[in-house]
Amino acid sequence: MKTLLVLAATVALAGCGVEAVGTAATGAAIKKQELEQGQKTLQQAQQKIDASMQQMQQRAADAEK
Repeated sequence: MKTLLVLAATVALAGCGVEAVGTAATGAAIKKQELEQGQKTLQQAQQKIDASMQQMQQRAADAEK
């Protein structure tokens, strides 16, 4: 009986560990996705800034003519 109780407690604790690992992995995957989306947004913003700068330079060059 005592062995059965120890075995049941061990299985229960092991199950909690598996759940915690799964939760941590899910959290890490979400953070990775957020980071990738943030990098994509930053890249798009940089492209828009570069395009605006080129347009301003072109207008300035046209105005000098």
